[in-house]
Amino acid sequence: MLSTLQILLPIFALILAGFIMRRRGVAGPAACSELNRFVVWLALPALLFKLMAHASWDQLYQPAFMAAFGLASLAVFLVTLAWRLRAGRHLADASVDAIAASYANTAFIGFPLILALFGHEGVVPTTIATLLVVMVMFSITVALIEVGVQTERRPHKAGLKVLLGMARNPLIVAPVAGAMVPLAGLQLPAGADTFLNLLGAAATPCALVCLGLFLAERQPATQPPRASLALAAGKLVLQPALTWWLAVRVFAMPAPLAQMAVLLAALPTGTGPFMLAEFYRREAFVSARTILLSTVGSLVSLTLLLHWMPHAA
Repeated sequence: MLSTLQILLPIFALILAGFIMRRRGVAGPAACSELNRFVVWLALPALLFKLMAHASWDQLYQPAFMAAFGLASLAVFLVTLAWRLRAGRHLADASVDAIAASYANTAFIGFPLILALFGHEGVVPTTIATLLVVMVMFSITVALIEVGVQTERRPHKAGLKVLLGMARNPLIVAPVAGAMVPLAGLQLPAGADTFLNLLGAAATPCALVCLGLFLAERQPATQPPRASLALAAGKLVLQPALTWWLAVRVFAMPAPLAQMAVLLAALPTGTGPFMLAEFYRREAFVSARTILLSTVGSLVSLTLLLHWMPHAA
């Protein structure tokens, strides 16, 4: 439990830093929105571009792992989406809720946790999981949000507006552009690589501080706390359970690889859903509270998983 706490503690510290800044008046009421623009338009796209530009597609081709982690994430996303739509949520808000229940924090928690437990063997599986989260899950969510916010009723015009909206979204454009680098057999110049490293390194801490700024605002939530509790439970319980079933029962993956898939699926919700909610001016309190609850809850759930997994422990 101590090792898990050491990995999670910086997350709580960054959220708390943003919370205190806002409550003490160091940051103004527009700080969260402005910082979120920096993350969405600069820092996070730089991180996604760099991640894709350095991807080794031969190493990353592990279909069983991709299927186990990806299908479980997609299943939780679709189940949550259907539930939230049935509860009367707007498609855009339901999509944000759905990704909040299925968006694993692989970048900030996954890499240090898996590397500490499995060593260098964990780099490729964690990278695969990260790419699935930021490429597939993000793209699906952005597409659904764009559909939800359209006011155009003519199908062909609405479809064109959705495509144009996605083409203007930096979180879609950056990883697609980055993927073109290795596919074209190119390498990034040293200066460009340093630029992306510096900018991308700011994405996660700024997003967590932004989350703290948002939570410090005294604003009523239109959704009851049980909605966030249910989303956090889906993230910490349903997704790893389904991943275990797919990895062990369906694809019969080797034990260490299956354990990595389950641990990565059991990670708390990352800041991506909150960033999307803020970016599209949707209700962000549910996703913000889900991130906080799942991060706190993962201290217990990850400890129990590590105790259950003899190889990882």
